Amino acid sequence: MSSKKWLLALAVAGSISAVTACSAPAGEAGNSASTQQEAPAPSGGASEGANPEAQEMPKPDTEGVPDVVAEVNGEKIAKKDFVAAYEGQFQQMAMQSQMSGQKLDQDQLKKQTADGMISSVLLIQEADNRGLEASKKEVDATLDELVKSSQLKSKDEFLAAMKDQGMDEKTVMSEIEKQVRVEALVAEESGDTKPTEEELKKAYDQAKAQQEQMKQQGGEGGQSAEIPPFEEAKPALEEQLKGQKQGEAAQALVKDLRADADVKIHL
Repeated sequence: MSSKKWLLALAVAGSISAVTACSAPAGEAGNSASTQQEAPAPSGGASEGANPEAQEMPKPDTEGVPDVVAEVNGEKIAKKDFVAAYEGQFQQMAMQSQMSGQKLDQDQLKKQTADGMISSVLLIQEADNRGLEASKKEVDATLDELVKSSQLKSKDEFLAAMKDQGMDEKTVMSEIEKQVRVEALVAEESGDTKPTEEELKKAYDQAKAQQEQMKQQGGEGGQSAEIPPFEEAKPALEEQLKGQKQGEAAQALVKDLRADADVKIHL
């Protein structure tokens, strides 16, 4: 599955920016308004033959990317790391643009990728400033999650796949350790993210309304599974709202850090 490579590329150079990029994971309990940045829904499940242009997959254009893409408080973001992150993002967005029929704006995507990487560097620098550390147990647990999400069978298979992409085990573990420290930083910033019963009910009602709307628009094309009763949906909704609150706290922190940072972008 091509998404494997994207997941691995994300782990390489953009995984931390996922903390700031999207507030909430798309849980099966329903996609809240916070997931609007995701691809527009394909119109009525259009078949592949409907748009001849959509069949041709565009290729990532990395010509002209400078050796140093950006500098963040003197720390350089190298072309190699940027290209790895950009190609991962590009693969996902190209698939989405094929489904929606909208042309992919590579210049805009490059800017978004650079911004995401700058956010990551700012968060790592702030975690350093606060002396936040990652325990071996936390690093191992995050590695297990990455193995699971990449749909690979074992840690060894995951590390071998990463090596194929130019990352040895030491670098992979260093990236994961950074991710754990950033997650600790975001948790510190966001405080208690446990949603109230009222917030859970509101999110559930939104998800139900959204599903009804999709059914009306798509007729039989409404492929999403029926939303379970509220009590069953609660755990997924809780995770979604927690993620949303953490994402908002991370975005606010990045905004503050960037306002005081010396950032130069060379794209």
